[in-house]
Amino acid sequence: MATSVRLDDEFVGEAQVYAQASKRSVPKQIEHWAEIGRMAEDNPDLPYSFIKEAIIATAEVETGRVTKYVRGKRD
Repeated sequence: MATSVRLDDEFVGEAQVYAQASKRSVPKQIEHWAEIGRMAEDNPDLPYSFIKEAIIATAEVETGRVTKYVRGKRD
């Protein structure tokens, strides 16, 4: 369900810059920031770099860009 919200023009301007640099639309950039913020609030002990890597890892799984780990036999 889409919901319209009013955002400060300066904030939207910043989102446009980051969106263009990340090849996202402005709404997708704001959603991305919201996702990071939610994860940071839920896990205050995690650094941003870990949160970013978790988002990337999730996207890799969702797009099938991972392979199943198979443990090797011991000799």
